[in-house]
Amino acid sequence: MRTRLKICCIADHTEAEMAARAGADLIGLVGPMPSGPGILSLDTAREIATDAPVWTTPTLLTSSETANDISRDASACGVHAVQIVRHVDPRVHHALMRDMPALRRIQVIHVEDETCLDLIGAYGSSVEAFLLDSGRPSRAELGGTGRTHDWSLSAAFVRRSPVPVFLAGGLTPKNVADALAQVRPFGIDVCTGVRTGGRLDPAKLASFIAAMGDPV
Repeated sequence: MRTRLKICCIADHTEAEMAARAGADLIGLVGPMPSGPGILSLDTAREIATDAPVWTTPTLLTSSETANDISRDASACGVHAVQIVRHVDPRVHHALMRDMPALRRIQVIHVEDETCLDLIGAYGSSVEAFLLDSGRPSRAELGGTGRTHDWSLSAAFVRRSPVPVFLAGGLTPKNVADALAQVRPFGIDVCTGVRTGGRLDPAKLASFIAAMGDPV
């Protein structure tokens, strides 16, 4: 099965077009966050999402924690997919399913230790997908760290998850093949590993996709 590709931290229309033409299935637009790269205002995210090529899915990264606030963020940006970067109360997902049934929800799981596996049961029946990242919520790190985490935990998570799982965190052209072989995720998410000076680098992006080993 073809590995799906999400390119995150999209900064503007040029990056959105580059990512889409490279084969990105999803493009990540980082809403207001306490930390991390690529943060956009909701107005800017909406402008990029509105003009994004139709074959890619603009996905808003939101640090909001309530169903009302997440719904507000998604509506403000005009997106139909959100990536929820905090470990929110599972009831938030049930409320979103009721109030915005067309909104696709990716729940981020920050892989710090074995307790990440306990979150499969908490969320697995109410999300479209998981995304495993290397943040440390206790330190207000919610992604974009450029660090890898323990891929053996990620592999165990993938094996147990009832829904598709994306892998993120410190992926680069040099390590993505190893990550795919060890974790076997449904999809890959990349931000800093395909950037130079904070900007999306077409050469690094091409190398990353080639290293993935299957057409995107």
